[in-house]
Amino acid sequence: MPAGFGRLWTAQTISSLGDGITHAALPLIAFTLTRDPLALAVVTAAGTLPWLLFGILGGALVDRWDRRRTMWVADTARAVLLAIPAVAAGLDVLSIPLLAAVAFLLGLGGLFFDTAATAYLPDLLSRDPAQLERANSRLRGAQTAMSGFAGPPAGSALLALGRAVPLVADAVSFAVSALLVRTLPAMPRPVPEARESLLGQARAGASYVFRNPLLLGLALRPAVGNIAFLAVETVLVIFAHDRLGIGTYGFGLLLTAEATGGLLGAAIASQLGRRLGTGTALTCTAAVEGLAILGLASASNPYVAGLALAVCGAAMGATMVLGPSLRQAIVPGHLMGRVASTSRMLAMCAAPLGAFVGGWLATAYDIRTPLYTAAALLLTMTAVTASMTNNRRVEAALRAAASAEEATNRDGVPNPV
Repeated sequence: MPAGFGRLWTAQTISSLGDGITHAALPLIAFTLTRDPLALAVVTAAGTLPWLLFGILGGALVDRWDRRRTMWVADTARAVLLAIPAVAAGLDVLSIPLLAAVAFLLGLGGLFFDTAATAYLPDLLSRDPAQLERANSRLRGAQTAMSGFAGPPAGSALLALGRAVPLVADAVSFAVSALLVRTLPAMPRPVPEARESLLGQARAGASYVFRNPLLLGLALRPAVGNIAFLAVETVLVIFAHDRLGIGTYGFGLLLTAEATGGLLGAAIASQLGRRLGTGTALTCTAAVEGLAILGLASASNPYVAGLALAVCGAAMGATMVLGPSLRQAIVPGHLMGRVASTSRMLAMCAAPLGAFVGGWLATAYDIRTPLYTAAALLLTMTAVTASMTNNRRVEAALRAAASAEEATNRDGVPNPV
């Protein structure tokens, strides 16, 4: 792996730890200000709004800008931003509207950083599919470990020292990440396309995804998956209490089982891709996700439920390595930001729908109905996308990308959209 990847990995690991701290602390801080569920929901939802409002436009901007600079500026801005609620907490003037505004702006910074990082990585690794899988495996594993295991308990512990403490800790993580990203090797800026409006470039990026069956299949996986997984997540705490008979501590262990599976899946993703082919591996992980949720719905004790969630987490972890790695290997560099942001936006738009569906099904029928519905949705999605992301399409796309890369290196101009 290039030396620069180690610095990028370290930066994202530190930033993920800060994200985990804030992910746990921000709702708890809001809870100290109000017990109104709607107000708490506003703070939670504010962080996802930038993807819904500016996802595709953000990708178009990233494709115009220097990606390394975009990353460190976004992290620097988030570090400065977090100083505002930290000072407000110290002065005891913190409010729900301020927290919601901060969550929104943090989400906007995350949109630019994540999109730029996704577009920067293939340039750093010369679009080598094997290196991309190894890199994404390490990045995904670090993100799961920091934001899923270490960050949340650290956020809760730091909050006990004062409302400003976890915010300051996250600000420091962003500042360190920005400093590390600034030391990364500079990459050539994307070759400018024919003069076109920002909206026109955004539409071109979105249509590139929807016209390509392989990219569309890769985008549908997380979008449909989010509907299913949010339907499960919405009722999981009630399911765990009423059907499995476990309390708060047991519920935490249940979530830990899923995160542990995610780490394992990220670690073995490259091996699955080599043995089965990336297309077949993606179909298998999709099927395993559906079967695991079906097993969770049928579980009568917490041990079976924990095993089902661990298996589901492993399949999700492998998918989150294989899918993005393939996308980064086949998408032209000048379109990478728009393609990545379009795919992410579809997934983010699907999440609220899943939460609503899960709550409605549990209310209208019973607590297991959302789980059975989620399993059916995942298995149906597997059947629909299997032909869109099969090995034949994957290999053809990799060959086409390699040929286009050779032509670009020879002529210095990317193929047109």
